[in-house]
Amino acid sequence: MTGYMYILECSDGSYYTGSTKYLKKRLQQHQNGEGANHTKKRLPVTLLYYEKYNRIDTAFYREKQIQGWSRAKKEALMRGDIDTLPGLSMAYRDKGASRTSAPD
Repeated sequence: MTGYMYILECSDGSYYTGSTKYLKKRLQQHQNGEGANHTKKRLPVTLLYYEKYNRIDTAFYREKQIQGWSRAKKEALMRGDIDTLPGLSMAYRDKGASRTSAPD
């Protein structure tokens, strides 16, 4: 059965990532305050992005993957800026770190 992974923007500017079999119905549930606790406290919500999959379990897996991403990485995905995604996965402490050896 078809599944969707989606990203909503809440009224406070936060993002919510979810998955569902029925995207239109789920969005209406969120707008009616019948969705997740995060969204029901931050209405209204706006659909910013979604991906369609042949199976709901694949959409759910993708949801869990993206939930762990930084805001910057989610925004790059939504912009379609795929080339920047790997760099946005780096740990902050590793960015700009030198890989050279100390002199003897």
